[in-house]
Amino acid sequence: MLHVTLRGARHNGAMSDPSASSPVRVAVLCAAWCRSCGEFRPTFDALAAARPALRFLWIDIEDDAALCDDLDIDDFPTLAIVRGEVPLFFGPALPLANVVARLVDEFAAREGGDPAAWDPPVRALAKALAARP
Repeated sequence: MLHVTLRGARHNGAMSDPSASSPVRVAVLCAAWCRSCGEFRPTFDALAAARPALRFLWIDIEDDAALCDDLDIDDFPTLAIVRGEVPLFFGPALPLANVVARLVDEFAAREGGDPAAWDPPVRALAKALAARP
């Protein structure tokens, strides 16, 4: 089972990393049947529009099962914030504009860290997200 804490994420964000110049990708992992996800979609789209320097991706865990199968997703929406192939944050978030905006802004401002500090499925997700346009 995968458990991610802010303590671990802060540890990752405190270290210098060559990926610091890489683009930040913000992915939300949701499911079409999830009512909270459907209600969150307009908020996510508005956050993306307000942050054109970041790349936002909406990922349906069933449509993109190959990407998500190894991840232990307990709650929706789940956010992944990565810089290059380096995870900055992975975990559930309250589907509220101010909460997600703060998470995105806080982690996007970080340089990155040691990818080895993250579980292999999260590292694989970061690598896959980095390869997406």
